[in-house]
Amino acid sequence: MEKKEGLYTLYLYHISYFSGKMEAYLHYKEVPLKIEEPHWLKMAWEVYNETGLMKVPVVKTPEGEWLQDTTPMILWFEEKFPDYPILPENPTHAFILKLLEDYADEWLWRPALHYRWSFKEDAMALSQRFSETFLRFPVIPNALIAWNLRLRQNRVYIKGDGVTKETKDHVESIYLNNLKWLSDILETQPFLFGTSPSLMDFGFYASMKKHFSKDPTPSKIMKEKAPKVFDWVQRLGQAKGGEIEGSFMETIPESFGPFLKDCGEAYLPYLRDNALAYKSDFKSFHSKVQGVTYKNLSVYPYRVWCREKLQEAFNALPEKNKDEVEDILNKYGCMTPLFSGGIIPSNLHKSNTPPFCPKKSPSLYKKLKLALFGTAWEKED
Repeated sequence: MEKKEGLYTLYLYHISYFSGKMEAYLHYKEVPLKIEEPHWLKMAWEVYNETGLMKVPVVKTPEGEWLQDTTPMILWFEEKFPDYPILPENPTHAFILKLLEDYADEWLWRPALHYRWSFKEDAMALSQRFSETFLRFPVIPNALIAWNLRLRQNRVYIKGDGVTKETKDHVESIYLNNLKWLSDILETQPFLFGTSPSLMDFGFYASMKKHFSKDPTPSKIMKEKAPKVFDWVQRLGQAKGGEIEGSFMETIPESFGPFLKDCGEAYLPYLRDNALAYKSDFKSFHSKVQGVTYKNLSVYPYRVWCREKLQEAFNALPEKNKDEVEDILNKYGCMTPLFSGGIIPSNLHKSNTPPFCPKKSPSLYKKLKLALFGTAWEKED
């Protein structure tokens, strides 16, 4: 592979969901890379100015451009580093992989955060790690920082994301079901769409690596119930494109059926409900999926954008492939929730084109506030 001049800098947290996805992808593509885990001071005084967000992963290019959001970043790198592609040339197959990557990114988020912050052993371990690295303040005890972080994460990602006594079992079933479905695929092949890593692999890797295979409670479950998934996590994290001679599958396999059925029954209806609430300018909404009602969910503009991008990708398909994809989506009940309510604009990226970031000039007060209380992950500002 012809190497590009200069190093790309990947800013990440080693316990971060999407940081793991981006790191594994760039390692696989053999992109010349420098990795940095920033303290909050660097985040506030440099990364925030350049990206508009107090979060990672972000990438700084050798030319000084700043990139954010893993899926747009991956698609950008696919064009710049075309060797070892992770998307098949067949547009039908590529669309299904994009849908399943989006499902993995967004639908597994809730159980990943639930297992990390709802269970005492997990919350204590992760809050301590965070307080000793990113959030350390010389004059504030680490224990106090960790306690405040646990309160904040529980408020935002557990109670604020609909995890209650009534929904807890359903939230955990998302993880358990995905372990089973992934295990069924990995019984006969090393990666999810054949003998070479695909976009779908990196989508599922985000939660499976940095949360489920590492946090105390879900890692015990994975090692006991799905050892082949645990092995796949290690294999994908070490994979380099130049060392793998593989190929993608020639058809969409039946083993994708459970994931697609879950998209049709749960994930896409949730995206629709979120988008309709956003259109009505609501701050929260209820969503009933698979017989379980999630109440007072926050409206996430980012997920309106995710739905928008899936609709755009479908509408951009050649007619032959559009018919093929529609047949697949209809088979699993995905087509109706994907398009019911129409295309609802998110208006999320008015000042930038992903993955490129809008430059900001925040005040000192705002930097300190964001450092202490965090950045809402779904917001642009």
